[in-house]
Amino acid sequence: MSRNHLVVPQAEDAMNRLKMETAHELGLDDDIEQRGWGEMTTREVGKIGGNMVKKMIAYAEKHMAEDPNQSLE
Repeated sequence: MSRNHLVVPQAEDAMNRLKMETAHELGLDDDIEQRGWGEMTTREVGKIGGNMVKKMIAYAEKHMAEDPNQSLE
C-alpha cells in the first residue's frame, strides 16, 4: 500500500497511465501482470519511479519553456 498521496488527486488516472507506460518501456509490464505490484523488487519499482520522475521533469521543462511567464501556482 502506497503512503504517497497525490498533490492533485484528479491526476490519479494520468499517473497510473504514466506508471504503466514507463513499465512497458522498461520491459517490466509482463512481470507486473504475472507477479503483481506487491511482488516486484524494490529495484524494479525504483527504476519505474525514477524514470517517471525524469519524464515529469521533461514535461514541466517543456511547458515552462513554451510560456516562461506562466505562474507555477
